[in-house]
Amino acid sequence: MHTLGRIIAVGAIAAAAFALAACGSDDDKNTAATATAGTTATAQAKYGRECTAEDIGVTGGFGETPVVTLPGDCDPPTELIVKDLVQGSGPGAVAGQSLTMNYVLVTWSDKKKLDSSFDRGKPFQLNLGAGEVIPGWDQGLVGVQQGARRLLIIPPNLGYGAGSGGIKANETLVFVTDAVGVGN
Repeated sequence: MHTLGRIIAVGAIAAAAFALAACGSDDDKNTAATATAGTTATAQAKYGRECTAEDIGVTGGFGETPVVTLPGDCDPPTELIVKDLVQGSGPGAVAGQSLTMNYVLVTWSDKKKLDSSFDRGKPFQLNLGAGEVIPGWDQGLVGVQQGARRLLIIPPNLGYGAGSGGIKANETLVFVTDAVGVGN
């Protein structure tokens, strides 16, 4: 009988300890769950709304150096966004074609221009779909027509991922491109 009393007492103490450990506000539990769910998603999703192409400001016409303005009230998109700002003409580009492009690159995290072929005065040449450029370009320039100005918002998984060449890890990239030549 004495052993049974000891088992009940130990059980009661264990139950009390468990109950105390489980105490705490729901906020604490949610914070822990959020931190466990993924720091990257939490860090990037601070506004609760992903930006769209319409949220990006671009001034200047085809052939002019564009000025790109990124918003401060929405999260970077997690999918590739492609939008023609100026329509081109002729057939759209397909994989295997040569493209001659001018571009401006703005990085999402600091909203600053990082690179520009316009500033160098020399367009960039590539073979579409050949893996010569980041996947966001190989995918986002399919169908571009000569004379088109195209906005590309490229999530990290289609850009430089872990970072490269002065681009931070997990950086969203915003390009404004001009198709100077398609298939030339």
